[in-house]
Amino acid sequence: MGKKVLFIVPPDRFNDDELFIPKGILENAGIEVTISSLNKGEITGDNKGTAVAEALFSEVPAADYDAVSVIGGSGTPDYLWGNEQLIDYLKQAYEQKVLVTGICAGSVAVAQTGLLSGRPAACYPVDSQINELQARNVEYAGSQHVVAHDDIITGDGPDGAQQFGESLVKALS
Repeated sequence: MGKKVLFIVPPDRFNDDELFIPKGILENAGIEVTISSLNKGEITGDNKGTAVAEALFSEVPAADYDAVSVIGGSGTPDYLWGNEQLIDYLKQAYEQKVLVTGICAGSVAVAQTGLLSGRPAACYPVDSQINELQARNVEYAGSQHVVAHDDIITGDGPDGAQQFGESLVKALS
């Protein structure tokens, strides 16, 4: 049976590169990617790319996937930061040995679970995100594009999207 990854994307203004580049890398490796959000249907990225959210993340069991990934973009802080439903979902995924990942502002959503406390993580190099990590006792990894732990992977943003996708493939193989 093939590996499956669930992407959790804000319902508006996701980062196009952070969604499409890792998705392409995963699919090229034979890994099935499902896009989910807070509502189903077409969503538009920061750069006007479009994707279709096939599922509400809250309605699909995390245990059905080998990894869950929170995608960044300017909509991520608005919709996904501090979202208790998402925080609970990620914690549940982690407890069920599902690989928990996030890129850019999505890394902050992962940090908000407390699962990265005392460990380094990557996020986009802006104060709003670095401060969110540090407020949760997460060490900002500076210029590293990707920080891969055995159980959690974080990426810094569009520049690291390729490496982020590759690290997911490596972790799942």
